[in-house]
Amino acid sequence: MYKSYSMELAGRTLTVDINRVAKQANGAALMHYGDTTVLSTATASKEPREGIDFFPLSVEYEEKMYAVGKIPGGFNKREGKASEHAILTSRVIDRPMRPLFPKDYRNDVTLVNMVMSVDPECNPEIPAMLGSAIATCISDIPFDGPCATTQVGLIDGEFIINPTMAQKDISELQLTVASTREKVIMIEAGAKEVPEDKMIEAIYKAHEVNQEIIKFIDKIVEECGKPKHSYESCAVPEELFAAMKEIVPPEEMEVAVFSDDKQTREENIRQVTEKLKEAFADKEEWLAVLGEAVYQYQKKTVRKMILKDHKRPDGRAITQIRPLAAETDIIPRVHGSAMFTRGQTQICTITTLAPLAEAQRLDGLDEFETTKRYMHHYNFPSYSVGETKPSRGPGRREIGHGALAERALVPVLPSEDEFPYAIRTVSETFESNGSTSQASICASTMSLMAAGVPIKKPVAGISCGLVTGETDDDYIVLTDIQGLEDFFGDMDFKVAGTHDGITAIQMDIKIHGLTRPIVEEAIRRTKEAREYILTEVMEKCIAAPRTTVGEYAPKIIQIQIDPQKIGDVVGQRGKTINTIIERTGVKIDITDEGAVSICGVDQKSMDEAANMVKIIATDFEAGQVFTGKVVSIKEFGAFVEFAPGKEGMVHISKICKERINRVEDVLTLGDKVKVVCLGKDKMGRISFSMKDVPEEA
Repeated sequence: MYKSYSMELAGRTLTVDINRVAKQANGAALMHYGDTTVLSTATASKEPREGIDFFPLSVEYEEKMYAVGKIPGGFNKREGKASEHAILTSRVIDRPMRPLFPKDYRNDVTLVNMVMSVDPECNPEIPAMLGSAIATCISDIPFDGPCATTQVGLIDGEFIINPTMAQKDISELQLTVASTREKVIMIEAGAKEVPEDKMIEAIYKAHEVNQEIIKFIDKIVEECGKPKHSYESCAVPEELFAAMKEIVPPEEMEVAVFSDDKQTREENIRQVTEKLKEAFADKEEWLAVLGEAVYQYQKKTVRKMILKDHKRPDGRAITQIRPLAAETDIIPRVHGSAMFTRGQTQICTITTLAPLAEAQRLDGLDEFETTKRYMHHYNFPSYSVGETKPSRGPGRREIGHGALAERALVPVLPSEDEFPYAIRTVSETFESNGSTSQASICASTMSLMAAGVPIKKPVAGISCGLVTGETDDDYIVLTDIQGLEDFFGDMDFKVAGTHDGITAIQMDIKIHGLTRPIVEEAIRRTKEAREYILTEVMEKCIAAPRTTVGEYAPKIIQIQIDPQKIGDVVGQRGKTINTIIERTGVKIDITDEGAVSICGVDQKSMDEAANMVKIIATDFEAGQVFTGKVVSIKEFGAFVEFAPGKEGMVHISKICKERINRVEDVLTLGDKVKVVCLGKDKMGRISFSMKDVPEEA
């Protein structure tokens, strides 16, 4: 039976329709937030997927262009692959919900959010996030919810709950927080150097709002929720663990995992696995799950070592950062390059500069952002972890890591007026053993400075991990986690920022939430580590942005013209501006406000183009001296082109001081001559004189 539920959320009405549409899904919610409409569905396969050792969850966020009254661009007039924004939204929905499904559940689960209408006052991400939680909670799919998600902005020192698209554009903070009834379960933020205390305050402001939403969801589940179905557990049998400990005692497993070299540790585990395979050769049912069992045995060993013994696999102290190194200019001929190394994690970032016309054009549901001037791309090839597989382009993880680094660096970039370039940084992962996304932020900061980009302040990133015990008070926060501590731990808390504040956060966890003391300690630890990285490593490698762009980077001249003269510079059908470009080999961009950017690699050609633009855009006055080319000869005089599309006439009497009978006796087509402007003749044409050019000109 169709039911509708409503609540007031940040001054707007959130309405949820249940059993109205998509009734064959395990759970469905038609979400309305203002005029924004999103259909959220949750479906699960009847049987578990065979041969896997993970929970197969898929989250989709589908942007329909009809939602904003657009027809998709390009030749294929239908929606294609997911946009970067859609992928990032899917990840934000996935991360808080995944830990709430049973760890031993192997049925395929798909959460689909279809954006059908967009109200600029109500961002569709909010109803999509809440709709996914509601659809799953009311379904028969096992799920330890509910969870709720809230966004927070910061304008003029005041927190804004679920800011509108226009408010996001001017906000100092874009924070998304997901919560369960008791704890924070996911944090994602971009910020303009927001202080740590203010960030914590914002996180728990969102947590408070989430509690009201959870009460609302509870009511819907109470009235519409289905009983959860039973499922076939894929947990490793306890008797297998007991048998493994007889063959490989815990002390031996500790020795196997206790190494600061990833390859050594992996070889140790391979030998342990081979030993167990030989011992269980006659037990096929155990061999089928041995890989997962060894993984779980490693996990229990590492967690016990850290939590009880305060002993990390590579021997570091709990707060110790791995060895660091930084260098710039390692790649010749590119516009800027830098490499940052932290233990066995190594990132090289290359910066490329281009005219603003090269900015990325966006075709999405966001009406406020149509181009992107700064692009950060992150690559994670298989060789970086000693594996082999074909490259199929960036996956969701790579796109997410690139977006995180981009978000961290945008607040310190110079404005277009200060630095009229489009900027692309590409982070290549040379080696990976934990937190490559944060290393890419460090490498990118140095690469930008090496390229001569006048960033306001350097940005560094670091990640903290977590191992928890049986109670909320039993935990250890780890500074600078390596891959093993990420895989076997409970949290990956990434924070990037300057000396003065946070610019980005991304928190992933594998447990049912974090207490406030854990959140506060993680943020404090990342600040301490960030300060150390900035002061002791990055700033000693490159202390400030270089004063000029590199030898091979394009140079840009900016001049301002009267906006009323833009048409003269462009010319009919672009003829005038294209002529300037052809003659000088430069690129020219003109804004509606009359800001002209001239880009090239040869300073002489750029100066020539700038002079042409100035001539065309300047009202002609008597006494101005120009250099032009003779383009036409008549009986009464010659026409001289002094700028593309601009000509003036030199009367035969104004060519020489002495009298001449024929223009051809003195001038030939193509001659370059200096002329002085005499004003305009009776026909409105510009009159020139050659004989009256001042000697000093």
